[in-house]
Amino acid sequence: MAAALRGREPGRLVPPFPGARRSAVLVVVHDAPSGLEVLFTKRAQHLSNHRGEISFPGGRLEPSESPAEGALREAWEEVGLDPSLVDVLGELDHLSTVVSNSHIVPVVATVSRRPELHPHPGEVDRILWVGLDELAAADTYREEWWGVDALERPIHFFELADETIWGATARMVHQLLRLVHGVDEPEPPAW
Repeated sequence: MAAALRGREPGRLVPPFPGARRSAVLVVVHDAPSGLEVLFTKRAQHLSNHRGEISFPGGRLEPSESPAEGALREAWEEVGLDPSLVDVLGELDHLSTVVSNSHIVPVVATVSRRPELHPHPGEVDRILWVGLDELAAADTYREEWWGVDALERPIHFFELADETIWGATARMVHQLLRLVHGVDEPEPPAW
């Protein structure tokens, strides 16, 4: 995975919608004894946008921040992830969201050990580490087509035992799995 991401230029640089907020998320991968696992958060129920949804740590960038700087700052604020423990590998394809009008840069990073994390109660209900094997399981993934005619697009879903990952986060997970498994776009996933 590191070889696939280091120095990788994001493929599809979707232009931001007018007035879109510059945002970044940190896609943290850890090589656990049971295999690669990814860090997710469950957003707090009292938030106005995306309450209770599974997401990566992240948020709006400050005007002078790079995506990596902003993603690291947000991960520190949301779950207490010490930036000195993180090795940034590169970026996934950038994407824009309609509902929150955000232009998101997914920054992929690794940690050499699973750090002790603490959810910020104002933003995060809980922290989840999910194995890539679970995400790639045939009975976990499904796809639906939403929209009308030329605006129709695939919506990805990853059904875990007690949570569902979908929307922008699922798009990023889908691409991460493709990179890890060496599947080029636009072929259907091999899992």
